[in-house]
Amino acid sequence: MTAIPHAEVDQAGLAGQVRLLASGSASSAELTAAALRRAKASQPTLNAFRYLREEEALREAAEADRRLEAGERAPLLGVPIAIKDDIDITGLPTSFGCPGDFPAATADSPAVRLLKAAGAVIIGKTNTPELGQWPFTEGPAFGATRNPWNPAHTPGGSSGGSAAAVAAGVVPAALGSDGAGSVRIPAAWNNLVGIKPQRGRVDTGGELFHGLTVLGPLARTVADASLLLDVVSDSGTRFQQSAAREPGRLRIGLSTRIPFTATKTRLDPVVKAAVVRLAEQLAGLGHEIVELEPDYRLIGLTFLPRSLTGVRDWTRRVPDLTQLDPRTRANARQGALLAGPALRLARAAEPLLQRQIGSVFGRVDVLLTPTTATPPPPVGTFDALSGWQTDQAMIAACPYAWPWNVLGWPGVNVPAGPTADGLPLGAQLLGPSHAEERLLSLAAQLEEAQRWQERRPANAW
Repeated sequence: MTAIPHAEVDQAGLAGQVRLLASGSASSAELTAAALRRAKASQPTLNAFRYLREEEALREAAEADRRLEAGERAPLLGVPIAIKDDIDITGLPTSFGCPGDFPAATADSPAVRLLKAAGAVIIGKTNTPELGQWPFTEGPAFGATRNPWNPAHTPGGSSGGSAAAVAAGVVPAALGSDGAGSVRIPAAWNNLVGIKPQRGRVDTGGELFHGLTVLGPLARTVADASLLLDVVSDSGTRFQQSAAREPGRLRIGLSTRIPFTATKTRLDPVVKAAVVRLAEQLAGLGHEIVELEPDYRLIGLTFLPRSLTGVRDWTRRVPDLTQLDPRTRANARQGALLAGPALRLARAAEPLLQRQIGSVFGRVDVLLTPTTATPPPPVGTFDALSGWQTDQAMIAACPYAWPWNVLGWPGVNVPAGPTADGLPLGAQLLGPSHAEERLLSLAAQLEEAQRWQERRPANAW
């Protein structure tokens, strides 16, 4: 078989690689070996991967080729992808960004079981900050993961390794997790589509961070992200079909007010201008744009007990707590203090918050907001900060995403164009409970007009 040029494979994306394999135009062994080569070649610069599964992936690719030659078909049969290092896969540790000698997982997570059943070849696990706490992917266990669009900048977090791997063309799609924007933020800062699905849509094998965290896909296109979501949610082709449908004329609320955070926050004018341009594009596509603001009130008070108690819970799996970042240890101590009545009150407040904030969907069908308040910061911005200083700095950069984790509702990051110096920006399409199909249909229509998938980082691996 003649080797397909990297550019052609890169342009094909997830669904395109499925077609190349099914037609016999490419082999899984070829695609997987190329993905592993790119992962290793990019590692000194991007540092996207914590673990690679070279032997296992090549063995699984060979088996996929045998199945393809026998005429078998499956949604992702033979396609190489990556998963975040908070997801169990047999034979590798799940260290969730932490240092230490973690045991290898002895069973696959439910999402990995579905990926394997769909024929995907998982080449490795991607970097994440300690316990997914921050919107930057840096830590003592692995160093700094960098942005393919400009390696001096962060790819975001906490699914920064997955986002960097996809943006760099190492793999056509990857799975991340989102507990406070951890899929949507790195999607915004890497020119990707990132889906935070409805809570419960993807089986996480147990509640994560007291209901805040879900698993979701990162890809260059809405169709590819929808395909991956269909696989890990075991929903057939439901979301792919949504991405192929016209959304109809929608009433879209444009919101730029930052939810109350008790810290200094400000929307960068460059980000605001990019989101307003998207709103204008949506108006040009026939949608009605309405400026309005959801009633967020003090939703942040219900977020912290859940997130910090989740950090406390995860540290119980860490082999040596003394190796953790002091900020992680401090957050775990706060989580222990909040694990009783404060956590119960935070969970009990969720239905009221859903009614209060959800009332906005009596006036609009979809909410459009910034994904982040700033472009991606330089690598090292958060070094040597105290815990409180880190909280202030990260909230200032990323104050928009986390309310939807409290509510448990879906959101989709869409690229919003680059800054003058080429750094990606993003915007969120947010909906009420179980609104993924509406959001994906609208995102796909916007993608057709914006053609963001045609933009590529200057550096290629």
